[in-house]
Amino acid sequence: MAKNQIDNRNFLSPTGFRFILNRSPKVAFFCNQANIPDLTLSVATHSTRLGRDLPQPGNKLEFGDLNLRFLVDENLENYMEIQNWLRGLGYPNDLRQLYDLQKEYFFDESSKSMNIYSDGTLMVLSNSNIPNYQIRFKGLFPYLLTTLDYDATQTEAEYFTANVSFKYDIYTIVNMSGDEL
Repeated sequence: MAKNQIDNRNFLSPTGFRFILNRSPKVAFFCNQANIPDLTLSVATHSTRLGRDLPQPGNKLEFGDLNLRFLVDENLENYMEIQNWLRGLGYPNDLRQLYDLQKEYFFDESSKSMNIYSDGTLMVLSNSNIPNYQIRFKGLFPYLLTTLDYDATQTEAEYFTANVSFKYDIYTIVNMSGDEL
C-alpha cells in the first residue's frame, strides 16, 4: 500500500546545513550559503497530422551550477584557495601555475596522473541540527569567483563575502547511511 501522508511534518530550514569541499576546506568552513542545483530535462516535440507539436520528455538531463557564498578571512586564505585553483586551471602566466596546482593538491601518486577536480558534500541538518541527508557532488571545479569591492564610503563594517560557482559531473542525494533517496 502506498503512503499518502508525510511521516515527518517538520519543515526544512534554509539555515540548517554544512558544506564540505575536499579541495578547499577553508572555503567550506566559512560557507554561509549553498544551493541544491536545479535539474532541467530536455523536451522533444512530436508533430501531429493536425499541425500541432506535442511536447515529449527528452533524454538529456542538465544540472545547474553549484553556487557557494563564503565569508572571506582577513588573510585571504580561503579566497586564495579558489583563486589559486582557478589560476592553476587557466595558467594565465605560464604552465608553472598548473604544475604547482598539480604538485600541491591534485597529483595522484598511485596513478601518476593529475586530478584537477574535487568532491564536495552539502550536509542538510534536521530542525534539531542533526545531519539528516547529504547531497554528494562528484568532479567539482570552479569557473567563477566574484570580486572583492573595497568601499571607503561605507559607514558600517560589513565583512566581505565572495561567491564561487562550480561545474561538476553529477550529484546524488543520499541518507546518512549512504542509500540514495
